Amino acid sequence: MSGQSATTRIGLAEIARLAEVSEATVSRVINRRPGVSTKTRATVERAMAELNMTRPTEGEMVLAIVPELSNDVFTRLAEQIEVELSPFGLHTLVCAALPGSSKERDFAAATVGVGIAGAIFLSASNTLSRGDHSAQQMLRDRRVPFVNVNGGAGGIPAATFSTNDWRAAELAIDHLTALGHRRIGMLAGPPGNLLADRRIEGFFAALRKHGLDDENALLERQLFTVDGGRRGGDLLIDRGATAIVAASDRMALGAVNAAFRRGMSVPGDLSVVGYDDSPMLDLTAPPLTTVRQPTERLAQHAAQALHVLISGNHVNEDEVLIDPELRIRSSTGGWAEQPRKRQKPQARP
Repeated sequence: MSGQSATTRIGLAEIARLAEVSEATVSRVINRRPGVSTKTRATVERAMAELNMTRPTEGEMVLAIVPELSNDVFTRLAEQIEVELSPFGLHTLVCAALPGSSKERDFAAATVGVGIAGAIFLSASNTLSRGDHSAQQMLRDRRVPFVNVNGGAGGIPAATFSTNDWRAAELAIDHLTALGHRRIGMLAGPPGNLLADRRIEGFFAALRKHGLDDENALLERQLFTVDGGRRGGDLLIDRGATAIVAASDRMALGAVNAAFRRGMSVPGDLSVVGYDDSPMLDLTAPPLTTVRQPTERLAQHAAQALHVLISGNHVNEDEVLIDPELRIRSSTGGWAEQPRKRQKPQARP
């Protein structure tokens, strides 16, 4: 029997003898069942460590919390997490919950009650600088290992693997300035979102790198939606932006729509860069230039770290940043000072 499958009867007896508890108690600790005090659980885990025994993982479940499943990037992350965990005998239970909501806490509490092996927060409450992080705190209190993907807000220590959002903004600005743009606007996410704040910092830093004044920087904060992109796009176009960097592909498509409703062309009158990289972007009109998140590497790092934690070993709790890449398509083009079509937004149907 492999070390990843089940603990033998002899192993239970050895652990129980060293920890001075019953084999039933050892079994409850190994299988993460309730009814064991924190002190006793810690004693059993120390005994397991001394005997160099790890928990079984075959067939165990890992809770993966995402903010939504309608956004392709979260679906890709969840699918890739499953691919990376399955060789360890672990399987994901994906739950969609508004970040920091009671549903997130409820999912965590319910699954801990039936004995999950661990959890992964995929751009969930871990992205909120001021939010409800009680789900993470509960897991930590109950010694259930968890890791974060894309943000480690809340001050609760945990291994975290994130896209380098400062670099993401820099890649977009480098590309647009090389095309001749100087009036570059940014569509960022709402205040309090750690990832949005990082992209804004990267935006300002990149502008300064290219000698552009950031005192009157063209910045609009909106929701990560098509409507948010449309509203923010209208405002940035009115302020003279010749190019827009959006914090999501949905926002970018909203900005493209805002330009089209004015009779403007993309990229002739306005260049637009998105963020995430949906497989459908080759089919948009025009195909959208975007910054691609490294979803495969994020999933790989997170899955490996969680398996190490589930096995009873330690991982570094510092945040690891992984660089994205720019995918150039047809929504960005060269710019020289010229008159632009300036029509008022058309009324929505």
